[in-house]
Amino acid sequence: MHHVADIIREVPEDKIVVLSAMSGTTNELVALCGYLSQGNKAAAQELVLQLEQHYLQTVAKLFAKEDNRKQGRSIVSTHFTFLKEATVGEYNPRLDKSILAQGELLSTQLFTQYLKSVGDKATLLDARDFMRLDEEGEPDSQYIKNKLQEILAELQDTQCLITQGFICRNSFGEIDNLKRGGSDYSASLIGAAIQASEIQIWTDIDGMHNNDPRVVETTKPISKLSYDEAAELAYFGAKILHPSSILPARFHNIPVKLKNTLDPEAAGTLISNTSETGKIKAVAAKDGITAITIRSSRMLMAYGFLRAIFEVFERYKTPIDLITTSEVAVSVTVDDITNLDNVVADLRTYGVVEVEHDHSIVSLVGNSIGDATGIAAEVMTALKDIPLRMISYGGSKHNVSLLVPSTEKAHTLQLLNSQLFKL
Repeated sequence: MHHVADIIREVPEDKIVVLSAMSGTTNELVALCGYLSQGNKAAAQELVLQLEQHYLQTVAKLFAKEDNRKQGRSIVSTHFTFLKEATVGEYNPRLDKSILAQGELLSTQLFTQYLKSVGDKATLLDARDFMRLDEEGEPDSQYIKNKLQEILAELQDTQCLITQGFICRNSFGEIDNLKRGGSDYSASLIGAAIQASEIQIWTDIDGMHNNDPRVVETTKPISKLSYDEAAELAYFGAKILHPSSILPARFHNIPVKLKNTLDPEAAGTLISNTSETGKIKAVAAKDGITAITIRSSRMLMAYGFLRAIFEVFERYKTPIDLITTSEVAVSVTVDDITNLDNVVADLRTYGVVEVEHDHSIVSLVGNSIGDATGIAAEVMTALKDIPLRMISYGGSKHNVSLLVPSTEKAHTLQLLNSQLFKL
């Protein structure tokens, strides 16, 4: 928090700062909801006490003066009183979203209080006052824009506003959220609503890398990406960015910078509507993929077959990642197996169904690589010894995707790194 305050001071323009919960807090609150749903009050109460001690230790380190520490402890006490009360009474699943919201509410209140304690001017802006979902559970962009404009009109002299990422209200006015990893999505929605000159997303890595640094040692940050490239990388495994967070910025043509909190001087990655074309920029991998193949001689020359197959996945709200077809078979991949048994049962009315678990999608991303020559040959050369389960090439000009056994993922990423980036 001390370091983030330093970064904020370096930005002279008026700004809205969107904060997530402190590291680990949301995971603990998810675990708390799990204990409560199981009726394990003892474990829930123990977790709350441990988390409260963690926050009290944070307050002791955050503030230099005892008066400010007292204010910090008061903030902690307010929120943990709510959490403790939730562990005493009967479990109500409608409380889960309110429990999960406590992480962002704590971090923003403590951070705002810290800024004030060191003489910085800052105003806390409650995301629950403007961030709302529509009846479909999607962000209500027009409502967000209108409410923010009303609020900002009353705060014209405020140069620094602090607000929560992730949390919002639904169409009924109840506390809700933008799902996990949604703080960068909040920032993009806010940036679009106020027509920001730039959206900055600060993490603990210096921009988007050209491969997974957890698997490949010699990765490099990418200086520039198009919106399409960034969205593809986020969806297919790049953890630095929420998959939905690019869309609002892209719609309003607002540049997005990915910067490193631990190394503010690093260039990071600029995401905008321009990028070098015809070149693979990065490789990303998505785990937990299940492949489903439907084989049927009836498919040959039969119109309506693919529609019937897709309707099964639509019926059970199961999105498809990749698809390949032949004369007698269709193969698709999914990452959500919640309704897999029902999906497979319905698909069996159309043919023989095979299900394969524990696969990974490896995606190669670059602006207009679908129009470039030699890309496929280069990839196949690099992966000549890797068993490729599926290949998807042509559906997007910005993406070549491969399905490999998860046991081969690390080797696949390393081979592609050596071949494509000569590292």
